[in-house]
Amino acid sequence: MSIAVQQQEIIEDFDLFDDWMDKYEHLIGLGKSLPLIDPQFKTEEFIIKGCQSKVWLHAVMDADQVVFTADSDAIITKGIVSVLIRAFSNATPQEILDANTDFINSIGLSDHLSPTRANGLVSMIRQMKLYAIAFQTQLNA
Repeated sequence: MSIAVQQQEIIEDFDLFDDWMDKYEHLIGLGKSLPLIDPQFKTEEFIIKGCQSKVWLHAVMDADQVVFTADSDAIITKGIVSVLIRAFSNATPQEILDANTDFINSIGLSDHLSPTRANGLVSMIRQMKLYAIAFQTQLNA
């Protein structure tokens, strides 16, 4: 499934909720359902710099697609990274690099995050794109 289709599904999921408290509850639920990251990747090396809470992000290539796993010590942040994984995981490095992040504005997330969480969101996206760059470089080598 393409990144654009995944992003549209995320928008539709969030559109089911009128109230932002309900959207936060949905975000928390997404965080709780995030598959566990392998404990070997919950180290300093995999912490995303720029996040107030701890966020660990790891990626591997599976065939020609990038597969992300993550965890966070903060439940809202875990929900945010869960949304990003849903949007960008199982895509090629080039698809990740070409993808826009307008869906974040469409679901209202950027308007309802504290400045520190918004910075963390940007840092998570940047790290996902950095993984994509690294994998794309390996593919082109």
